[in-house]
Amino acid sequence: MKQSLTRGSAAVAIFLAGIWVGKISSADAAGRSRVFEIRTYTANEGKLDALHARFRNHTTRLFEKHGMTNVGYWKPLDEPLSKNTLIYLLAYPNREAAKKAWEEFRKDPVWLKAKQESEVNGALTAKVDSVYLEATDYSNLR
Repeated sequence: MKQSLTRGSAAVAIFLAGIWVGKISSADAAGRSRVFEIRTYTANEGKLDALHARFRNHTTRLFEKHGMTNVGYWKPLDEPLSKNTLIYLLAYPNREAAKKAWEEFRKDPVWLKAKQESEVNGALTAKVDSVYLEATDYSNLR
């Protein structure tokens, strides 16, 4: 059941991302499509508000610093996911850029400090799921 909820959340987030991004072109000068990454975070019990605060106050700016495009962030409305889930979508020029961005982000001293300070009372996340996507040829994202 839990796995089907995660898939359902991902499908909803992908649909919403299409609405948010709308007519933004996802092709570079050579006609290649951008790469998207949908990430689903399951927060440890009682840590969802702290996770949102870390993203709001630190993470989103650091993503931009490292070349990641913040497309959108969502919180499920229905239980049980509304109690512990954050879903977001990032965009990159290509898969190699995504890999490089994450490598640089994870080593960033500002990130390491923010993570350490936000986890004084324990880790915020229990699980992180990541799926890389490309827009279809009939998507408004191409």
